[in-house]
Amino acid sequence: MSRIIAGVAGGTPLVSVPGSGTRPTTDRVKEALFSRLEALDVVAEARVLDLYAGSGSLGVESASRGAAAVDLVESDGRASEVCQRNADTVNQAIGLKKVTVHRSRVESFLDRAAGDARWDLVLLDPPYPLSQSDLLAVLDKLSAHLDEEAVVVVERSARTPEPEWPPTLERFAERKYGETRLWFAEPA
Repeated sequence: MSRIIAGVAGGTPLVSVPGSGTRPTTDRVKEALFSRLEALDVVAEARVLDLYAGSGSLGVESASRGAAAVDLVESDGRASEVCQRNADTVNQAIGLKKVTVHRSRVESFLDRAAGDARWDLVLLDPPYPLSQSDLLAVLDKLSAHLDEEAVVVVERSARTPEPEWPPTLERFAERKYGETRLWFAEPA
């Protein structure tokens, strides 16, 4: 059972996506990730974008920890319904509508995002079968929507090679937690 780890809604259980189409981020990885992000001072008051959101657990964790606004983007119908349930739970606990769910393919969402749409923190946990070239294309589109101090986190299998980065993004850290690897990047 996944849960919100800390913040206003800390301890709140989250609904998981039924079936095996998504991989929830473990509480151990989530705790380590947010410890790192809070040390970088990028969560509080951030505009957060959670791409390939799955259940939305990373995005709603951000909201619980003080993000100003969170967009969850998920194309799968069942997963987006779970995102909505988790968003509703966290919005109710916070007492504000901070989390918005978008049922959309990531590429389409980024294509439609207004030119002035900017995010401070972007969390990507794409499906393992997503190719390096498709991930590169998403990162390239994403670059146009990043604040100049933004942090981008890509979560992949520890056996997956490092993502290819567009010239507009630069990796500054990487961490491995069991079978999960996180890459941290910022605008170049």
